[in-house]
Amino acid sequence: MTLTETRTDAVAPSASAAPRRQADAPALFEADDISIAFGGIKAVDGVTFDVAAGEIFAIVGPNGAGKSTIFNLISRIYEPTGGRLTFQGQDITNVPPHTIARRGIARTFQNIELFEHATVLDNLLIGRHCRAKPNIFAEMLFTPGVRRRELEHREAVEEVIDFLDLANYRDQRISGLPYGVRKVVELARALCARPKLLLLDEPASGLNTEETEEVAFWIDDIKNDLGITVIMIEHDMSLVSAVSNRVLALNNGRTLALGTPSEVQSNPAVIEAYLGGEAP
Repeated sequence: MTLTETRTDAVAPSASAAPRRQADAPALFEADDISIAFGGIKAVDGVTFDVAAGEIFAIVGPNGAGKSTIFNLISRIYEPTGGRLTFQGQDITNVPPHTIARRGIARTFQNIELFEHATVLDNLLIGRHCRAKPNIFAEMLFTPGVRRRELEHREAVEEVIDFLDLANYRDQRISGLPYGVRKVVELARALCARPKLLLLDEPASGLNTEETEEVAFWIDDIKNDLGITVIMIEHDMSLVSAVSNRVLALNNGRTLALGTPSEVQSNPAVIEAYLGGEAP
């Protein structure tokens, strides 16, 4: 099935009626009072939330609300000026950025970040880098152990290619692919890292309606079939409503509302932030 094909054997997933995370359910990820300031401007100001294993958690808000900044904090690209980040019960607030993928957190980006002149297969193999344990001498001699690990990496990549229906594009260069397919390739590269937590930064950005519907199915399958927890930044509220268990709404770096998609969409503060006026 290609990116633009729609499924006729299933209805669109919907998690809007799913219950909010139970208080006694263990959290896979926690952000506790996190903040970051650039000069005198607070991009994120005391935001707190947690995400349970197996949950699809969406972060929404107007442009400049601090959504991608939170992803950069989780990825350790930015250093928080306050608060704590916890993943699987371990404090990751100050861990080196290059260890994040190995710990089980992978992400996509708002602007597609792929190697344009490499093939789809090569880009996906790069996603396996965090699972590699290179030894320069063994690599030079191409020992049986190196060959075995190479086969393991390629098998893992082929599983993702099959999962996201990318077989027809395996050997094509990224530079020659349509925008929608590139979005899927970036998602595939993140999945190749075998994450426990997947950060999706505007997965439906730039996609048409049919492509967005397909993304909704894939996100649902990522949770249900692969057992991966998802935190998603998205402006398309139809996608948010279709797949999310809970939603965090931000504005000017602060929390506006936290709850189910329907609760957040009907929240007067959220309506005002989006529409720029008072809620009816």
